[in-house]
Amino acid sequence: MMQTTIVECRAMDHDMVLRTVDIARACAQSEDWVLQLVQASILEPLSQDAGDARFGGEALFVARRVQRLQRDLGVNLEGAALALELLRRIDELQARLRRAGLEP
Repeated sequence: MMQTTIVECRAMDHDMVLRTVDIARACAQSEDWVLQLVQASILEPLSQDAGDARFGGEALFVARRVQRLQRDLGVNLEGAALALELLRRIDELQARLRRAGLEP
C-alpha cells in the first residue's frame, strides 16, 4: 500500500525546499508532470542532484495554479505558462498602483 504524504505550502514559505516527488504527491500528479513543468520553464529548480530536482516553496503554489488552469480551462502547458506570465504582470501593475495610491 502506497503511503500518501500531504504537503501544505503557502506562497510565503520561501525557505521550504521540496523535491520533485513532494510536488507530484501534493498535486496528485506524476513526477513526469512536474518535470514537464520544468521543461516548459514554468518551474525552475533551485538545484538538481542525480536527476532529482529541488524546488523552493513557491513552486508548489505555481504547480497548483497550473493544475487549476489545466483542469478548469483545459489549457496546455504553453497556455499555462502564458497565463502565469500575464497574471504575474497584472500583480506587478496592481502593486504599482497601490504604491502610487491609485488602487483599482
